[in-house]
Amino acid sequence: MTENERPNIVFINTDQQRYDTIGALGFDYADTPNLDTLVAEGVNFSGCYANSPVCGPTRAALFSGISPHASGKLHNGARWDDCWIRDLAQSGYHCVNVGKMHTQPMDEKFGFHERYVVENKDRSQIPAKFLDELDKAILAHNLEKPGGNTYSRDVPDYEQNLGAYEWPLPAHLHPDNFVGDTALRWIDMASHEYRVKKPIFLEIGFPGPHPPYDPTGDDLDGMYGREYPLLPVTDEELASQPQELREFRSHQESFPYDSVWFDAKASDERRQRLWAYYNANMRMIDRKIGEIMSTLRSNGFLENAVVIFSSDHGDNLGDHGLSQKWNMYEQSVHVPLVVWSSGLFPGGREVSDLYSWFDIGATVLELAGLSVPKHFEAISLLPALRDELGAKGRKVVFSEVARDQVMQTVEYCVMARDHEWKYIEYLGDDLGQLFSMIEDPNELVNLWNDSNYADVRDKYAKAVHSWIIRSDIHASLRFAGPGIRSDLFDD
Repeated sequence: MTENERPNIVFINTDQQRYDTIGALGFDYADTPNLDTLVAEGVNFSGCYANSPVCGPTRAALFSGISPHASGKLHNGARWDDCWIRDLAQSGYHCVNVGKMHTQPMDEKFGFHERYVVENKDRSQIPAKFLDELDKAILAHNLEKPGGNTYSRDVPDYEQNLGAYEWPLPAHLHPDNFVGDTALRWIDMASHEYRVKKPIFLEIGFPGPHPPYDPTGDDLDGMYGREYPLLPVTDEELASQPQELREFRSHQESFPYDSVWFDAKASDERRQRLWAYYNANMRMIDRKIGEIMSTLRSNGFLENAVVIFSSDHGDNLGDHGLSQKWNMYEQSVHVPLVVWSSGLFPGGREVSDLYSWFDIGATVLELAGLSVPKHFEAISLLPALRDELGAKGRKVVFSEVARDQVMQTVEYCVMARDHEWKYIEYLGDDLGQLFSMIEDPNELVNLWNDSNYADVRDKYAKAVHSWIIRSDIHASLRFAGPGIRSDLFDD
């Protein structure tokens, strides 16, 4: 592959976006015309699952190709080491990050030539240690950054809002507008310097719709009155959840993480309001994506390009009596993944095979003409993108999460899911969840303790056991010398 043949690669990533938030995927309450265009013209991977229902671990997995348990990156504060951006940069790509990547440390280069870091919205406790680009912009305006400190002080019904507030500062200082506008300025600035000389890898990380759910007022217009798909929360379902999950819910209701005072028994009216604010934030992001695509096109970056859109994990939004993430329900681990290209792959298609989120990383490397390292557990999406005969995804996808500063009640939780079943195990005293994804797609009937499904439990317990060992072996290959056959460990 010559330098001129190597495509520009743009990875647009949101934070905490559910799968059911894009109109073209069948959810007409969403106002996402630009994402709808990407879906219509691209390839929709409808079976993509996060490696972890937490930002740091799943992002570290994507940029290393290694599962969280195998790399030791099981919580948000874990320091990064492996990152394939370095390989991409050394191969000749100009690599740029605008917005959130949630690296640790937050401001280390990790192979990028340029980074314009914008991190979590509500980080009132962090700026003393680290000021990101938005922190600096707000300080330059002599304003106070919105977050738990300001909303709790200025919003009279703060504890009733479930984390949904109207953005109080000028619209251009909203994190998602700020990231989008910064990306637009970089594209305009860089078009002459980089378009001819070398291909680009541009990662644009929107902080939203992660809470606080605080869109600008203009974007709230028209979002009320839509019928958002609330999943009823029943006493029966809550009682059937493992003790660790019930304790976690109690913990969520006792402290406002990310400015969210949660209430598992919130009224439908309050939950509908939350959905309106969440989708208004998605409307903001969608508009910026449209502007980014237009600016990339006008500057020539889309003449030979691949644009990947996805999100690191989802958000329960009160479904199953839970807030945000840190659990293995579909709302938390099922994510959108759309790949658009300038005619490099047949578009207008859906791929329903299962894939893990870190498979995006292996795909980027192959798109750039690089080999996927032997220690990667991640696999490439390219055969499916090319619609090759025999292309297939994964038999089972896995997700995992460990105790952190928020989820303090669960030492470790792991999920195994295929098209038929979802198996969730909590480390400890035989606690878990088992759902038939065919008969019970809403995951309301926990079959874990039903003796009729003991053989199903045993099957997926063995699958988890085999996966943990196999992925550890794969990860260890990065320390192995030449001559080690990685195919000895292939499934």
